[in-house]
Amino acid sequence: MFVHRVLKQAKPSVFSLITFSAIVFLIYADTISIIYHDSLYSAAKTEAPEKLELYNHRTIEAIRSTLVQIPFRSIQEKDEAERRNHYSLVAPFNATEEERIAWFREHLHHFKILKSNNLTRQFHARVVKFFGHKCKAKFFMTWISPASLFGGRELLSVESIFKNHPKACLLILSRTLDTRHGYRILKPLHDRRFKVQAMAPDLSFLVKKTPAESWFHELKKGRKDPGEIPLSQNLSNLIRLAVLYKYGGIYIDTDFIIMKPLTGLRNCIGAQSMSLGSKHWTRLNNAVLIFDMRHPLLHKFISEFALTFDGNKWGHNGPYLVSRVIERLRKRHDFNFTILPPVAFYPVDWNKITGFFTKPKTLSESRWVEAKLLQLRGKNTYGIHLWNKRSSRLTIEEGSVIGRLISNYSVICKH
Repeated sequence: MFVHRVLKQAKPSVFSLITFSAIVFLIYADTISIIYHDSLYSAAKTEAPEKLELYNHRTIEAIRSTLVQIPFRSIQEKDEAERRNHYSLVAPFNATEEERIAWFREHLHHFKILKSNNLTRQFHARVVKFFGHKCKAKFFMTWISPASLFGGRELLSVESIFKNHPKACLLILSRTLDTRHGYRILKPLHDRRFKVQAMAPDLSFLVKKTPAESWFHELKKGRKDPGEIPLSQNLSNLIRLAVLYKYGGIYIDTDFIIMKPLTGLRNCIGAQSMSLGSKHWTRLNNAVLIFDMRHPLLHKFISEFALTFDGNKWGHNGPYLVSRVIERLRKRHDFNFTILPPVAFYPVDWNKITGFFTKPKTLSESRWVEAKLLQLRGKNTYGIHLWNKRSSRLTIEEGSVIGRLISNYSVICKH
């Protein structure tokens, strides 16, 4: 009887202890994530792949066995939830500015990218540690979409970096890839000892002491019009500018294939188009940016973003922004930068990219493919932009220009 009473009294205490432990785990989940991913990245460079897989499995199973009372959703369920959330975070079409701001305030809590947490607050420390691995070059990408959408096309771009810069370090600024699922996506590169890591960015830190700091503060409060274009797309334009301003290096879009080393370039931006008569550029693009840390032109770009932000016009805060700023600086020579011709980064315009994915069916088409390959391999071409907005649904056909190119720039397998 005495034992029964003791056990009866102990049940609430045991339940409270389990509940308390679960709460502590959830509070420190982000911190655990930092340790988990950074330790896995370090392990990937020193342990055999088989041993690493075993370690990952045992670690995950140990965590699950101690938290059997907490329901876990599968990675597929999380990806589906992420995907639904991603596509729902767009303001209603044809709404007024006031209506969009009201909608934005109502849904503000869903925009996780605007918030700081235990993981993002470690961003700078993690960046410094990562770039301390004797990097021959610093590359940056951004990825704000769900991890499940980071597929073969994006990995081709990543592979092309290491094909041409095997000792480079690539930092992908992404919350969705800074996860177990994201680690698995990048693991084939880790297994080959390439230095690539995804990190959840802290936007408040990135824009601190830049012209965009007050703009971002107002945005976080729900006082800015997000526009009809997905806010994440426009924030990607800001993130690339801010991270280069903070750290310096090379930024490329995830649909850009590098064909020769970029390390000989410094403080460069590429023209997308130019006038045939005057040979003067008519539009620049921000899919490739190569700049020193705290370069004054980046400061101008960030200032323009904050002062003229418009979320309703495609390209206004990206390619058109860099074009506007540099057009105003046309007669000034104190900013120390170079505008490369279209052949450097954009040898194929967006409205002609479709033909580069198609397999030749006649002798004349085969000759055209060979001529294009010869042109793209010229000394003045550093890479090719695939214009995913236009080509994402196209299949890379065997024998096409793109098919032939990527077979030469893969470091994992033939695609």
